[in-house]
Amino acid sequence: MSATPDSTLANPEQRITDLEREITDLQQRLDEAQARETATAEVLQVINSSPGDLAPVFDAILEKALRLCGAAYGHVFRVEGDLGREVAARGDPEFVEWLLKQGPVRPRSDGIIHRMMQGERVVQIPDSTDTEAYRAGGAIRQLIDRSGVRTTLGIALRNDSALLGTIFVNRREVRPFTDKQIALLQNFAAQAVIAMENARLITETREALEQQTATAEVLGIINSSPGDLAPVFEAILEKAHTLCGANQGSLMIYDGNDFRAVAMRGVPEPLATILRAGFQLVPGAPPEPLVRGEDVVHIIDMAAFAAESSPTVADLLRPAVESGARTILLVPLRKDNALLGFIAAYRQEVRPFTDKQIALLQNFAAQAVIAMENARLLTETREALDQQTATAEVLQVINSSPGELAPVFDAMLEKAMRLCDGCTGNLWTFDNGGARLTASRGLPAEIAALLRTRGEAGTHPLLLRIMQGEHLIQIPDIAEHELYRSEDSLGKAAQASVESGIRSLIWVALVKDGAALGAFVIGRTGAKPFSDQQTALLQNFAAQAVIAMENARLLTETREALEQQTATAEVLQVINSSPGDLAPVFEVMLDRAISLCEAAYGVLWTYSDEGFCAATLHGVPQPYAAHLAQEPIQLARGTNTALGQIADGSDFCSF
Repeated sequence: MSATPDSTLANPEQRITDLEREITDLQQRLDEAQARETATAEVLQVINSSPGDLAPVFDAILEKALRLCGAAYGHVFRVEGDLGREVAARGDPEFVEWLLKQGPVRPRSDGIIHRMMQGERVVQIPDSTDTEAYRAGGAIRQLIDRSGVRTTLGIALRNDSALLGTIFVNRREVRPFTDKQIALLQNFAAQAVIAMENARLITETREALEQQTATAEVLGIINSSPGDLAPVFEAILEKAHTLCGANQGSLMIYDGNDFRAVAMRGVPEPLATILRAGFQLVPGAPPEPLVRGEDVVHIIDMAAFAAESSPTVADLLRPAVESGARTILLVPLRKDNALLGFIAAYRQEVRPFTDKQIALLQNFAAQAVIAMENARLLTETREALDQQTATAEVLQVINSSPGELAPVFDAMLEKAMRLCDGCTGNLWTFDNGGARLTASRGLPAEIAALLRTRGEAGTHPLLLRIMQGEHLIQIPDIAEHELYRSEDSLGKAAQASVESGIRSLIWVALVKDGAALGAFVIGRTGAKPFSDQQTALLQNFAAQAVIAMENARLLTETREALEQQTATAEVLQVINSSPGDLAPVFEVMLDRAISLCEAAYGVLWTYSDEGFCAATLHGVPQPYAAHLAQEPIQLARGTNTALGQIADGSDFCSF
């Protein structure tokens, strides 16, 4: 029985055809594999040659994907938090331009991005027109109709469990992508994730270096400008806004009542004028949470916030909204839980600040507080040194002018005015219930003249209050005080002071053993109280003034006692040297008495039964001297004259 012939031998032509088909298929698969490998290598090369720059990477991936998968359109959608945006696209230029202009959007709950957020890695839509989203109309239908897309494939860009974005490829015909094409896209997606991670690391490294450099530069300015905050604030704003992507902003300080800008960057002049002038805290306004202790105020859309606020807040925010501010960030400046102010950063588009940018701004806020604290300490140290120097200089004047008060009072007023930002200074002294303007500086002539007309202290409440025991009186605003409405000379002086620009006054008593000897009065422009430190300085000067006055009193009493003792000794010497001769004795007595009593002339009378006789005359003008040299004056007892009263037994008589 003959063998059955082999089918392959029976039909050699068919076998050859099959082998040729297999070879062609193998060659095609080899070419595809080589193309995929070449494309992968080229994408990796782009990644290596563009570290940190994702645009050429995404463009290369899309170009390879469209060519190898036979797609008409492709685009990359980045996801950042709850929002996403198109970052790259290829295809019809008009459609690509339109797509990239769409800006940030929130993924639809029925869209591919949302499904990928739920965990899907590959989503393919065989026919975009056969979906609920298309049938519902709206933006999705507009997109599909505009592009002509039918089959869509989305590949997730995922790092661990986090969705970074999606690569989309689209066909204009209904033709699903194959498993090999899906695998190729997944490979490209893996490369894209590598590129994105590399870019993230490079960006973070660069940002960290930029932040460290900016921090070092700001600290350098703080060190090179001790006590000068203006260049520090300017540098902080410049660095903060550059690194945080803000184009407007300000640094505001807070005094417990008002906010006021001390530095600004990129702020239009109408808004800048308002910020420089300052504004009070308004309930519901953006800074209010900072006053309550919150760490940050982040308003995503200022226009929407203003529209939902009260009319008062809306009016306050209108200049900022009209200047184009949309997203704003306020970071407080705090020292020991006390609010010193805040740094504000504005963007002219709705784009929230990232956590890193907020942390960066908080770091700059901490630097601003350090600079402010350094300036405060330096200012206090400088003020303390100035005060010690001024005190030493006044004491030197006291020592170099024993018993002479005019230069002491003038030096005290000059130092007090300079250290207390004063523009005028007065020193009143009290004697026998009266008040006298003893020294003054900086007073207009008409005001000084009014003050020198003062009579009794009791005629004005302020002088009376000092004399009755008050040690300190502050008038933050003369125009609001009863002094301004007074009709006496001090009231007129107060009115003239306000007209000349003087608004604040402080009265500090000169006190010894509980009794007021006088008062310092310092005036300055600006309606605000003197600080505790300035008050303490004036009280120190007041104590020095009392010391100087007491020294002068003791020196005067000592000098007078010495002069009296000397005069007595001289008279006794004349008595001893002229026994029985009264004329030189009377002459010396009268001369010394006139000198010690600061009199113009004098007469020494003797008395006998014949009456009073002018025994010695000294400096008496004519013809009165000739009249006194005549016959003795006869006076009956009880005559109401000086000689008559002395004849009746009085020890002295003064007119």
